[in-house]
Amino acid sequence: MADIKILISNDDGIEAPGLLELERAMNDLGEVWVVAPDRERSAASHAISLHNPLRIKQHGERRYAVDGTPTDCVYVALHHLLDDAPNLVVSGINHGGNMGNDVLYSGTVAAAMEGALFGCNAIAVSLCMAEDARQRRIDGVPDFSAAASLALDLGRAACQNKMPPGVLLNVNVPVGTEQLPAHRGVKLTRLGYSDWAHSVDSRVDPRGRPYFWIGGERQRGDRVPESDNAAIAGGYASVTPVHYDLTDYRSFAYVRDLDTPKHQRIADRLGDEPLTHPVVRLKKRDDGAEQH
Repeated sequence: MADIKILISNDDGIEAPGLLELERAMNDLGEVWVVAPDRERSAASHAISLHNPLRIKQHGERRYAVDGTPTDCVYVALHHLLDDAPNLVVSGINHGGNMGNDVLYSGTVAAAMEGALFGCNAIAVSLCMAEDARQRRIDGVPDFSAAASLALDLGRAACQNKMPPGVLLNVNVPVGTEQLPAHRGVKLTRLGYSDWAHSVDSRVDPRGRPYFWIGGERQRGDRVPESDNAAIAGGYASVTPVHYDLTDYRSFAYVRDLDTPKHQRIADRLGDEPLTHPVVRLKKRDDGAEQH
């Protein structure tokens, strides 16, 4: 396909191996631009820097590092660095899975979501580390090739058949292990539930001051039918469509039935189904400045 422009970002930093593998793969699709954090910004969620200045450093042709969050990177790319809107925004390849409720914390997903918010096809890609691959993650670079290949296939398909407004594809690919090869196929999934051990580790620094470390080990699996967690556990890659609209339409009836005697309830016309939400699309004025 001619004149395809791809914007790549991540939350692991501009020199992360997963991003470099994704960049190599996407060069087969079109013109690649990389705008990524200058350092690791994992779990930054959808934070944007409204009260701090941003510095941009060029790392090569169409490659830029930003000293901000993943969302900052995509925002700066869309509204400042790129001359026109990309056909595709791809975030990753993340070093570790982004499944279930993890998407609420994920900088990888947030970067893709920022693209979706402005009408771009958007994909977030993560490589899930199996328990027996943890040491390889520390001692060596994981094999991102299967995840990059799937991202390329999905990106090409999305450029041919545009995604619904406001949607990104959250893609998780299992790392190859001795027990399971690098994925057995691709499954359409829903978000599962990622249960982390509730842990706040209290420690004392060399000067005797307390500090705290949030963390814990992920609990395996969930009970959500056809979840992304279940797909990865079975050795499949998962593709989950995610929309920026977090409204829970299933709960409209519950809220309508809540008794608030001291406050007048105004009748709504929401119905019980998801509504069509407009998405702002990037445009260009004649003078070359962005409008949105």
